Amino acid sequence: MVYTTSRETFRKYTDPETFAKIVDYPTVSAMWAHSVGAYASSAAIADDGKEYSYQTLEDDAARLRTVLKKNGLQAGDRVGVYCSNSYAFVKSYLAVVTSGMTALILPIHLDETSVFGCTMKYGLKAVFYQPENEEKTTFARTHGSKAVFLSTEDAETEKTPIFEDVKATDPAVIMFTGGTTGKSKGTLLSNEAVMQGTVNGCYGLKDIFGERYLLVLPLSHVFGLIRNLMSALYTGSTMFICRNNKDMFRDIAMFRPTVMVMVPALAEMALTLSKKFGRNMLGDDLKYVICGAAMVPPYLIREYDKRNMVLLPGYGLTESANLVSGNPENLSHPDSVGLLYPNQELKIENGELLLKGRNIMSGYVGEEEASFDEGGWFHTGDLARIDEDGFLYITGRIKEIIVLPTGENVSPAEVESYFNELTCVQDSQVFEDLNEFGQHILALEVVPRMTELAGVEDVGAFVTAELKKVNEKLPSYMKISRMEIRTSDFERTPSMKIARYHKV
Repeated sequence: MVYTTSRETFRKYTDPETFAKIVDYPTVSAMWAHSVGAYASSAAIADDGKEYSYQTLEDDAARLRTVLKKNGLQAGDRVGVYCSNSYAFVKSYLAVVTSGMTALILPIHLDETSVFGCTMKYGLKAVFYQPENEEKTTFARTHGSKAVFLSTEDAETEKTPIFEDVKATDPAVIMFTGGTTGKSKGTLLSNEAVMQGTVNGCYGLKDIFGERYLLVLPLSHVFGLIRNLMSALYTGSTMFICRNNKDMFRDIAMFRPTVMVMVPALAEMALTLSKKFGRNMLGDDLKYVICGAAMVPPYLIREYDKRNMVLLPGYGLTESANLVSGNPENLSHPDSVGLLYPNQELKIENGELLLKGRNIMSGYVGEEEASFDEGGWFHTGDLARIDEDGFLYITGRIKEIIVLPTGENVSPAEVESYFNELTCVQDSQVFEDLNEFGQHILALEVVPRMTELAGVEDVGAFVTAELKKVNEKLPSYMKISRMEIRTSDFERTPSMKIARYHKV
C-alpha cells in the first residue's frame, strides 16, 4: 500500500493566518528573493556580537556572487563552502546557491588532505573558506587542485543580483551523509528538494513566522542546514549562531530563543540542568523544541510539556532533504515520528521504509551504488510501520538486525524502545555478545537517568530490578541475557547519535 498526504492534513494544527503564508517556492533563489523583499529590515542572523538584517545579508551575498562571477564561475558549477557555524557560512552558502551553482558543504573538521580530495572528486571550481581556516587549504593549493580558493572576507563592492533563471530540478546542494553504517557519501539535493524540506519545517506548528532560533547543530548536517537555517530564513525569523556549545545556556539567556532544533542528547542535557538548578535553562520564551536525528524518548516529550514547551519529534535523512515526517500530536502518539509531509509517497516493503517525492535526493555523487530501485523508490534502510491513523514509527535499521542462532531476526532499536520507556533509563544499547559458554546472546547496556533516581540508595540494584521487569514481558527471542549499568555516556557520532558497537 502506498501512503500519501496533502498539506491539508496539517491545517488543523496551525493558525489560519500562518497556514496561508506557508507557500511553495520552486527554488532557493525564488524563496530568498521573497524573504529579502518581505523582511528587509528584520534581523536575519545574529553572530559574534553583531546582527545582520535580511537586506544586509543579501548585500553581502551579492558581493560574493560578484567574486564568483569575476573568477569565471557560471551557473551549474560546483563550489565548496568550508566554514564553521558563522555568518561567513550563511553569506557564502547563499551566494553560491543563488548564483545558480551547487554548494558542496565541507564539514569544518575535514583535514587538509580530505579538503583536497573533495575538490578533485566533486570537480569543484572554487572553495569559499574563512581566513582562520586558510592553512587547511594549503595542501590542495600546492598539489594540483584546479579549484580557486576564495576568502569569505574578500568581497567586491559591486553587487551581482540573484540569479533567478534556475529550474526546480537544478542541483542546489551536496551534503555528506552521516556515514554511521558505512562510508559517508555525497548526497545531491535539487532546488525543489531543499525547498520542500524547508517548507516541511513549517507544518504542524501553531505559529512559526518571525521567531527567534538558536543554532547549536552544525550547518554541515542536514538537520542544521535545512530545519534550522533554511526554515528560519523562509519564515522571516532571526537565527542566533552559538559558536561553542559550551556557551549554549549563556547564549540562551542573552538571546531568549522561541525555537530550538536539537538532537535528543542535547534536549536531555538541558532538561537535566533545569531539574538540577530548579529553573528553565532553556529560557522563559522557548515555545518549540524540534527534535530528531535519533530516537526521541517519550519521557522527554512529557517532561518538556510539564514546563510549557512543545517538544516535537520527527524523522528525516540527508537523502530526503531532512524532513519526511513530523509529529504534531506528540502527547497522544509520543513514540511516533509523526505524519508524512506533503508531496511524498511512502510504502513499507518487507518491513523497510521506501520513499518517493519532491524532497528526495537526485542521487549520490560519484558513487556506483544504486540510489533507487527499478520503480524509482528510495530504500531508506530503516525498518518502519504505520498505524491506522497514518502515524509513522521507526523500529530500527536493516543493517543493525541481529540474526540469532535460532534464526530469529532482532532489531536492537525495537528492543531498546521497551527499556527506554522506563523513566530511570536515559539511553540504552542492545547488541550481540557471547556468554561464558561461547553461545550468542543479547546483551544490554543502559545509562541511568540520575535526575529520576535522587534518593535511591542503590541505583544499580534499583535500575536492574526495573530492567528485569521489562525483560520478563518481552517475547522469548527478544529477552536480554546480560545487563550492565553504565557510569558514563555511550560514545557518540558527530551528530550525537549513539555509536553502535558489536562485541561478537
